[in-house]
Amino acid sequence: MYRRALFVGRFQPFHLGHLAALKWILEREDIVIIGVGSSQFSHDPLNPFTAGERVEMIWRVLMSEGLLNRCVIATIPDTDKKHSLWVSMVLHYAPRFQRVYTNDPLSQLLFKEANIEVSPIPMFKRGEYSATRIRRLIAEGKPWEHLVPREVARFIKEIGGEDRIRRIYRAFGTS
Repeated sequence: MYRRALFVGRFQPFHLGHLAALKWILEREDIVIIGVGSSQFSHDPLNPFTAGERVEMIWRVLMSEGLLNRCVIATIPDTDKKHSLWVSMVLHYAPRFQRVYTNDPLSQLLFKEANIEVSPIPMFKRGEYSATRIRRLIAEGKPWEHLVPREVARFIKEIGGEDRIRRIYRAFGTS
């Protein structure tokens, strides 16, 4: 039987810290289900990319890194603050897994209450590899490409993601 684990995040965008965490998890597990969380949200400052765009970003990185045969990507919607329902939502949308890798305290609590094993992930240059920071750099027109895998930078440029983020930040008055 394969050891399968869930690695859940919003991946807005998928950056080098996410890739380092994924590789670290793959040293411990046979298969990793990458759960693209908050899948129903897009086009706002916290979630500028659609679920499909995030799946494609991750898929391109997995292809480039030769990891596609050990990963499954699943989109997982939020429960609109109905936290007690979230784990059942995850179990409904994701393939079976035995363990969850997350550093989010609420996610850890919810999975532990559901008797699902939870493991923390080391922070890989957290100050540098932060999706919030990357989105802000893009919005400000500053260099950001060195913080994400090449495939992600190319994809964001292909879809006009830089311009989208700038427009979103202006529309929402985010500075």
